[in-house]
Amino acid sequence: MKKTILYLSAFAFCLSSCKQSATESAGDPDSLAIRSINDTSLSAYLAKIASDDFEGRKPFTNGETKTINYLADEFKKLGLAPGNGSSYFQKVPMVEIKSNPDEKMLIQGKSGAVSLNYLTDFVAGTRRVQNQVNINNSPMVFAGYGIVAPAFGWNDYAGLDVKGKTVVVMINDPGFADSTLFKGKNMTYYGRWTYKFEEAARQGATGVLIIHDTEPAAYPWSVVRSGWTKSKLQLEAIDNNMGRAVVEGWITLDVANKLLKLAGKSEALFTEARKKGFKAVDLGLSASLGVKTQIKKSKSFNVLATIPGSSKKKESIIYSAHWDHLGIGEKVLGDSIYNGAVDNATGVASLLEIAAAFKKLSKKPERSVVFISYTGEEQGLLGSEYYAKHPVLPLDKTVANINMDMMGIAGKTKDVVVYGFGQSELEDLAAASAKKQGRVIVPDPVPSSGLYYRSDHFNLAKVGVPSLFTGSGVDNVTNGRNWGLKQVADFTKQRYHSPQDNFDPKTWDLSGIIEDERLLFDMGYQLSKGELYPKWKEGSEFKSVREKK
Repeated sequence: MKKTILYLSAFAFCLSSCKQSATESAGDPDSLAIRSINDTSLSAYLAKIASDDFEGRKPFTNGETKTINYLADEFKKLGLAPGNGSSYFQKVPMVEIKSNPDEKMLIQGKSGAVSLNYLTDFVAGTRRVQNQVNINNSPMVFAGYGIVAPAFGWNDYAGLDVKGKTVVVMINDPGFADSTLFKGKNMTYYGRWTYKFEEAARQGATGVLIIHDTEPAAYPWSVVRSGWTKSKLQLEAIDNNMGRAVVEGWITLDVANKLLKLAGKSEALFTEARKKGFKAVDLGLSASLGVKTQIKKSKSFNVLATIPGSSKKKESIIYSAHWDHLGIGEKVLGDSIYNGAVDNATGVASLLEIAAAFKKLSKKPERSVVFISYTGEEQGLLGSEYYAKHPVLPLDKTVANINMDMMGIAGKTKDVVVYGFGQSELEDLAAASAKKQGRVIVPDPVPSSGLYYRSDHFNLAKVGVPSLFTGSGVDNVTNGRNWGLKQVADFTKQRYHSPQDNFDPKTWDLSGIIEDERLLFDMGYQLSKGELYPKWKEGSEFKSVREKK
């Protein structure tokens, strides 16, 4: 955080693109385009998108229908063309599974047995499209982080056959505990819970349980609990996901410690698992659990709009923000509607604000500018995954993806956070745009949270598209950096993924979001002129993917 890296290439990168008329200058506060990004329209969008009327915006509900129709209507009002042929929608076939596990998970060992309580001690479900699944006396194996990463010389499954077994693994990756491993505190995709379930399936495990620990997970148990009480969505698969583990779930850290004690092991096993060369340990325990399901197959929708390019129509810049949230669920403090005001009404409202600004430009962009609001982000980045597999515009001609998710509501900052710092030259362009505002770009202050791998741009990055994900800064202009960090921590603890994430025009300071929107608009404007081709930087895991296209 103490270093602000402004690469010399940023200046060369932007010199030719910054020659714009005073009336169109994205950095000119008097320009018609930049003034169209304002707190009046932003507040109106937020009040609508985060309202109870949209029922928490969960796919497959009336809330989805209201949300996507509202977005299509707003794009139409702004004068944007449909983004998918003659339609503003892209169908995304999904399966909804409501998993209803037994109230107790039975763990047995030679010295006794324990019954784990659903929600308090564990959560679990299945991705298999079956009416009921069971694991019966499945041998339990502690497999460290559950990671196979040849590039980092790490394999927690080395010499291990887990067919028929239930693996227990830790959250995050080894860099969280030892900065000399992986990318240090910068979490890699190997640290994500989604990866751990995927790898366990590749290894043939019958069950997989992730140990929740608040600090390395970057969110409390309440977030896991609330997420797993609801039905979950997944993309339709030809094999009905029979290749996934029978049961996937989480256990609390306290429960993990109890299981170690039952197995005759100490907590020192966790310490050993953080070291290179760790070998998985048979716990001498077995797990039994049944899960009944309710299954529904249907379609959700991505919402797409575009401003076609004047001379380079096939080349595109994508702005993205997911429209979905968690719907109606477990009641907390008297409220059961998960409105997702910060997450991610702020991003969707920003999408509309930036779209409006582009329509105010006197000169049409040379490249196409595409605005996509994805479905199913909260369910595992599903809408963006589908788009990456079924792109409307060629991926090799998609110049960049600028993603917006959870914008800051605490006012103006001196900095702009770049998640996954060091990934692409889009950061250099962001630094140049920030400089116009007297701001600087900085790395994620909590890199262990792995936010670069937790929003929709990640699926575009995986197929090679240079992708930027920024967050509002933490060095508040009025109150300083420590105060800003506290606002982030308080939101994560008290409102993130809870019914308390509501829009409050009396306490929200939208000035920071306005500055961030104008910065991202400036970036897109430079890119839309058709001269810049940002690349992945050396060391990025996505560089080779782009170069193969």
